[in-house]
This record gives sequence, structure tokens and C-alpha cells, in this order.
Amino acid sequence: MESTLLSAVLVGLVGVFCMLDSRLLGRLNFEQPLIGATLVGLVLGDVQTGLAVGAATELVSMGLVQVGAAVPPDMVLGGIVAAAFACLTGASAETAMTIAIPVAVLGQLLGIVFRSIIVFLGHLADDAIEKGNFKVAYRMHIVWGTVLYSLMYFLPIFVAVYVGTDVVQAVVNMIPDWVTNGLNVASKILTAYGLALLLTMMINKGMTVFLILGFALASYLGLSVTAVSIFAVVLALILMSLKYGDGSGAAMASAGGADPDYDPLEDDDED
Repeated sequence: MESTLLSAVLVGLVGVFCMLDSRLLGRLNFEQPLIGATLVGLVLGDVQTGLAVGAATELVSMGLVQVGAAVPPDMVLGGIVAAAFACLTGASAETAMTIAIPVAVLGQLLGIVFRSIIVFLGHLADDAIEKGNFKVAYRMHIVWGTVLYSLMYFLPIFVAVYVGTDVVQAVVNMIPDWVTNGLNVASKILTAYGLALLLTMMINKGMTVFLILGFALASYLGLSVTAVSIFAVVLALILMSLKYGDGSGAAMASAGGADPDYDPLEDDDED
């Protein structure tokens, strides 16, 4: 029980640290499912499992983008809790993903509630600034806002890890193989769905041919992602040299009938 309490506290602090990345520490990319889950694996002594769960969660979250007031599922929170369960119970990354999705939706709801409270604090800070109470405004933004966001992450993570570990372990033990295999397929579908959402924002006519080329190399030649990436870098360098080569300026000047050695400053000196 004592070790479970310590694990719950450590994982909760990891969640708080990742949350503070974009709110107090700047954008250091700690608020990513891959980084958060890996840090959980580090503090729990199972980096490999944390990294595996983080990678799976990161792929699913790639297509989730916050647009305007829309709040997507909090995959950072889901990835941290899922990584903790996987490290503490020995569950696979695919099984942990079934925990990550519901927790991420819970984080989405908590985010909406806490953002509503933060707006109220913003109005209090505005009133304090109008009255010249800058210390009060500072406390509203820096102190109380940070405390509320920290509690939004720490409390659900702590409760989930401290109370739910034994329950999740029992559920994992009761899961038959056919269900585990189905979850494995489902996690791959979610990954493909996340990448498809990302491609809908990135793809255009000029990039489609490269997408097809990479797919063909991976499917028909059996190349790994690393090999396809190396070919992509080499192809990009070749295309850049053809488009922005050293001789392009001289070739354009010659095509226009101009002397490439012509210097307009010489005419100015003669005048």
C-alpha cells in the first residue's frame, strides 16, 4: 500500500510537470503523450513500457487539434494514466490504450470545467488591475491559476493510480486472448484514424505523389519507416539542388539575353 501511494504521488507530479509546460514553463514539448508516458515509465522503473504506451497514445493524438473553443480529449492525461497502469500491472500497450481513451475524455470534461473557473479568475484579475491591486492580479494569474490547473491533473491521476490499480489488474487477468487481439486491432485502427485526420490538414496536390511513393516503397518493397525516411531525405535534397542550384541564376540570365558578367555599378562609375 505504501509503494502504491508513492507511485500515485510520483505519477501525479509527472502529470503536473507536463501540464505546466505550456502554462508556466514555456513550450518545451513536455506536454506530449509520448514524453509524459515515458516520464511515468522512468519514475516507475519501466521506461520501455512507458515509451511503448506513449508512442501508441501519441499516434492516436496526432489528429486531435484544438480549434477555437473546441477542447479535444486530453491524451496527455490519458497517456500518463495508461502508462502507469501498464507499468504497475504488466498490461500490454494495446490493453493500456483502452484505459487511455476514457481517461482522455474525462480530462476533456475536466478541462472545460476548469477553464470556466479560470475565466472567472481572469475577470477578478481585470477588476484588480483597474483598482491598481497588481499583487492581487498577479496571484490570480500566476498562483491560483497554476494551483487549479495542477489540481486538475494531480487529483484524477492520483485517484486512478492509487485506487484503481488492483481493480485494473483483476480486469486484465480476466480478459481472454480473443479480446486482447481485438483490442490490438482496434488500437491500430485508432492510430490510422489519427494519421488520416492529420493528412487531411497537410495533404495537397503537390504532396500526394510523395505520399503514394512512400506507401509503395513500404508496401511492395517491404521497407521500414526509417528506410523510407532516408529515401525521402535524399529525394528532398536532390529536388532542392535542381530547383535552387548554383547555376540557376546564370542560366536564367543567359536565357534572357543578358550578360552574366554585367555589373550596373560600372556604368554608374563611368557616368
